[in-house]
Amino acid sequence: MAKTAFVDFKAVKAAITMEQVLEHYGILDKFKRGTDSLNGPCPIHKGSNPTQFRVSISKNIWNCFSECKHGGNVLDFIEKMENVSIHAAALKAIEWFNLNPAEMAADRGETGEAEEATPAPKPTPKSATRTTTTAPAEKNVPNAPLKFRLDKLEREHPYLTQERGLSLETIVDFGIGFCSKGMMAGHIAIPIHNAKGEVMAYAGRFPGEPPEATPKYKLPPGFRKSQELFNIDRAIKEPDDKPLLIVEGFFDCMKIHQHGYRKVVALMGSTMSAVQEELIRQHTKHDSHIIVMLDENEAGIIGREDIACRLSKFCFVRVHQFPRPDMEPEHLSDDELADIVDGIA
Repeated sequence: MAKTAFVDFKAVKAAITMEQVLEHYGILDKFKRGTDSLNGPCPIHKGSNPTQFRVSISKNIWNCFSECKHGGNVLDFIEKMENVSIHAAALKAIEWFNLNPAEMAADRGETGEAEEATPAPKPTPKSATRTTTTAPAEKNVPNAPLKFRLDKLEREHPYLTQERGLSLETIVDFGIGFCSKGMMAGHIAIPIHNAKGEVMAYAGRFPGEPPEATPKYKLPPGFRKSQELFNIDRAIKEPDDKPLLIVEGFFDCMKIHQHGYRKVVALMGSTMSAVQEELIRQHTKHDSHIIVMLDENEAGIIGREDIACRLSKFCFVRVHQFPRPDMEPEHLSDDELADIVDGIA
């Protein structure tokens, strides 16, 4: 009998996108591309309504609003399309996209959701050339600190003060502002620091709803956001007995900070990488408390359960559920935030 191998579900999900999977099935051209979405008929139940199936490109999840009334990640999609188990779906993805399970597991530095399985079949030349994926070794390369700073940023831009409700004190404290020149021209520049306080990159947020095919956020080429935690440099200076809040976005983090609670970090997404998990581990103790507070939507619900499961191995973790769909930490009032934080004691 052939020697068994391990398949890391998280690594497989991180290595491929819904767009690649739709292209594999030859149906990508049936979908209309939005700012951060793909919309079209549901391929699972063979629907015809061009708006019943939606893919979030940035969050890499899908949802059918019609007969399926279901959503999930790339492996969930393959599972439904092929009518197989999630394990079999992972093996198919490995074959189709020429993935190396051993390298992916090593890159994560853990077994995660790994299961014992038969070795994945060797890909055919067609599947090997159908798409390309980022080499795992590249993902593990640390970001290098910047040797420059963006200056002359417009601090009192209406998008920040009016639309986002940030005070000038918060804006200056986080060093953000509208950039009129350079790579971040036309965007709100947001510096991302490492735990030492070094600036690792600037993220750019389009001020308002961007034009068609223009993403809301832009990051410098080569920068790996999965290697960093936004606001980690401030959060680790707070008292040990305070709970650490984990949120998704930059503005969630800044608004909570503005409410007076500064022990908060942002994942810059709804998933937590192995590097981010290790950062949290390094700066917490066995009796530390963490509150996972992601957006109340499909991606946030999926992400928070995975994050809570992983972090609960070394500290106390509580998941906060918002009372309304699509509610975000940014929407909290002073009193609502205080109730959440005080409830941990």
